[in-house]
Amino acid sequence: MFLYALLSCVGIVQCFPNGQVSQVCGSLVPSHGSSAQSIASPYTVTADKTTFKDGDEITVSLSSKSDYFEGFMLQANEVGSTVPIGTFSVLNSSAQAIYCNTDANRAVSHTSNTKKYTIQAKWTAPSAKLGNTEFRATFVKSLKTFWVDVRSSALTYTGTTSATVPSNPDCGKTKVCFSQPSNCDPTTSTGCYFMAVQASSDQSELMIEMSGKADGYIAIGFSDDQQMGNDDIYICGKDSSGLLQVQHAFSTGRSRPNILSLGNVTNIKTALTNGNINCSFTSRNAISTSRAMSTSQYYLMIASGPSSEGNIGKHTQEYVSSTKADLLNPSLVLTSEAFPAILKAHGALMLIAWMTTGSIGMIIARYLKGVAKDHSLGGKDFWFIAHVSLMALSVTATAIAFILVFSYAQDWSGGVHPVLGCLVMILSLIQPIVAAFRCEPQHERRFVFNWAHSVIALAIKALAVAAIFTGLALFEEYKEDGWMLKVMGGFITWEALMYILQDLNFRAKKKDSEICSCGSMKPETVLLILFLMGNLAFLISLLVGIGRS
Repeated sequence: MFLYALLSCVGIVQCFPNGQVSQVCGSLVPSHGSSAQSIASPYTVTADKTTFKDGDEITVSLSSKSDYFEGFMLQANEVGSTVPIGTFSVLNSSAQAIYCNTDANRAVSHTSNTKKYTIQAKWTAPSAKLGNTEFRATFVKSLKTFWVDVRSSALTYTGTTSATVPSNPDCGKTKVCFSQPSNCDPTTSTGCYFMAVQASSDQSELMIEMSGKADGYIAIGFSDDQQMGNDDIYICGKDSSGLLQVQHAFSTGRSRPNILSLGNVTNIKTALTNGNINCSFTSRNAISTSRAMSTSQYYLMIASGPSSEGNIGKHTQEYVSSTKADLLNPSLVLTSEAFPAILKAHGALMLIAWMTTGSIGMIIARYLKGVAKDHSLGGKDFWFIAHVSLMALSVTATAIAFILVFSYAQDWSGGVHPVLGCLVMILSLIQPIVAAFRCEPQHERRFVFNWAHSVIALAIKALAVAAIFTGLALFEEYKEDGWMLKVMGGFITWEALMYILQDLNFRAKKKDSEICSCGSMKPETVLLILFLMGNLAFLISLLVGIGRS
C-alpha cells in the first residue's frame, strides 16, 4: 500500500511538467505528496522597482544563488493577502502566463522541466486602489525538494494614475482611427466607441487605444472580412474582482472567442470612468487572421457587452468598418451599416408578408366571401383566388426571408426571435399542405379542416406578430426612443379595430342589416380599403426605419 501511494504521488507530479498548475493559485503549494523545505531558499525573487502606481510595469526576476530549479510559479499579492492581482507577460519561452480562477495572465509558471537558473517576467499593476504589494514564488528542484512562498521585498504603492482617455487629434495623421458614430471624440462624447492604432514602419509594434461605454468589456478586432470569425482580438474588461484587464483572443466563429496568452503586450494603461472603459497598450504580437500571407490591411471591429466573473458575455453592440484599413497608412475609417443589407431584406420581407399580404388574405377569407360571389376565375370564386394568391405570396416571402437570414448567420444565433421565426416558417409550410388535401365543402367532416385551417392561421399570425416585435427590438437595441416598436404597436391596434368593425358588420349582415350605409359600395369593401391605406402607412414607416438602421 505504501508503494502504491508513493507511485500515485509520482504520477501526480509528472502530470504537470508543462506548468499548467492553475489549481494551486493563492496557496502556491504543489501536490507532491511531501512537505516543502524548511531551510533557507537558495533562490530569490526581486523586482526592478521599490514603488509603483496604477498601470506601472515591473520586471520580476527569479534567480538561483547556487543551484538550478526545474519548475516554478510566480504571482503578485497585496501584503497579507493570497489573492493574485495584476497581469503578467512573459519574456522568454521558458515561462508562460496562466489563469488563476477565471482570470487570465494572473500568474507565471514553467513550460517544461528543463533546468533553469534565471527567469524574468513583466508584471502590470491593475487600475485600482491597492496596498503595498509583494511577489511570491514557489521553486521546484525535484519531486521532494521544493520551496514554497519565497517572497520579494514589498513594493510601496504610491497612488493612482488614470489612463489617458484616447483622443482623435492625431487621427489620419499618425493614427488609423475607427469610431461609432463616425469621427466622434471620446474625450467629449459619452456615446463614442473609439479605437486607434499607430503602427511602426515594419508593423512590428502597434500602439493601440480603445474606449467605449460598456457594462463589462470593450473589444477591438482585426479581420479579413466584415463578419465575426478568424479575427485577432484584444479585450479590455472587468475581471472577477471588478478590475480592468487586457486580454488577447482569437475568434473561430460567432461564439465566445478563445483567450490566448497575452504575449508581448506592454505599457498597459486602463481606466473606468462613469461607465466608460478606456485602455491603451503596446503590442508586439503579430496579427493573426485566416490568411497565411502577411498584410497591413484589415477590417476593424469594435464590440462591447457584459461580463461575469471575468468571462465576457455575448456582445450587445458591434461595429465594423465599411472598408479595410491600412495600418501603415494613417486614416479615418468609416463605420459600415449597423445591419447588413441581407438582414434588412429579411426584416422587410417578413413585414410585407405578415403586415400586408397575409393580413389582407385573412380578412378576405373571413369577411369578403360574399362581395364578389357572382364573379369567378377558372371556375373558382374571386375571393378564393385573391386569398390563395395573397397567402402564397406571404409563404414565399417568408421562405425567402428565412433563407436569407440563415445564409447570413450560418449558425443558430440564439434568443427568442429565431425560435419564433422557425415556428412561423414551419406552420406556413404546413398550412398549404393541409389545404391541398382538404375534403369537399359538402363532406360531413369538412368542419375538421375548417377548424384546423383557422387555428393554424391564428397561430401563424400570433407568432408572426411576436417575431416582428422581437425582430424590431433587435434593430432598435441601441436606440432609446424605440419608435419602430411604437409604430408596430399602432399597427396592431389599427388592425384589431378593423377586425372588430368587420366582425360587427358580419354579424349585422346575418340579421339583414349593415353597420353603415356606404352607397354603392358594401361596408366590408370600404373597411378593406381603409385597412389597406392604414396598413401601407404603417408598413412604409417601418420599412423606412429598417432602411436607416
